[in-house]
Amino acid sequence: MQTVFGYIQLFDFNAQHLTFIFLIFIWSGFVRSGLGFGGAALALPLLLLIYDRPLFWLPILCVHLLVFTTLTLRTRLNNVDWGVLKKTSIYILPGKLIGVFGLLSLPNRWLIIIIYGITLFYAFLWVLNLRIRSEKGWTDKLLLAMGGYFSGASLMGAPLMVAVYMHQINKQSLRDSLFVLWFILVGIKLGTLAAFGVNLQFLSALILVPVAGIGHVAGLKAHEYMLKNDGYFRQILGVILIGISVIGLGSLL
Repeated sequence: MQTVFGYIQLFDFNAQHLTFIFLIFIWSGFVRSGLGFGGAALALPLLLLIYDRPLFWLPILCVHLLVFTTLTLRTRLNNVDWGVLKKTSIYILPGKLIGVFGLLSLPNRWLIIIIYGITLFYAFLWVLNLRIRSEKGWTDKLLLAMGGYFSGASLMGAPLMVAVYMHQINKQSLRDSLFVLWFILVGIKLGTLAAFGVNLQFLSALILVPVAGIGHVAGLKAHEYMLKNDGYFRQILGVILIGISVIGLGSLL
């Protein structure tokens, strides 16, 4: 397999790997539409166990974010808190751009360590039922900037930014507002990657859209239930993610 900038194609994987890839993308779609965030963060650590090149998987996950946020938002733009998004974007966008350039310049080994390190951080918080909490002021700005950076480097900055938006946007508008933010941030990321000649894997992404669509529809139906049982759901995810991260880092080191 070619391993530079993700020039392999989806069907270069064997049947067993393809089966796991399809299941992971169903899972990604389910989490994204069910919680409003986390589809990429919970899929990428698994995908890296199959093929350890973030620059192969990240463009596919970005394209899916664009597709499914558009589908969800097409009739719900009036439910978006545009004022808060505009006010907070000045803290997110600089970190986002720095993170994207880091993605392009850092060695692949470092990127994997960063991704699994972030995953472990979130996983331990979830297992211990701890929340990233923010109050208005410098902590909000720091979390938004860090979230922007992690989003640029790995698409895993959502929990940091959500900690801020949870007390700035009402619960009924939160998911739709987050989807608009993800759309903007992912558009910036894809545009930058394309400008630097990264293969955006559009064909692989399109093939996987119906697969992720299965999870997307299921997540929409489970949205209210997942919000009501959010703590229990996250604890289970945390245990799973710790195991995945330990395996991933162990194989790398």
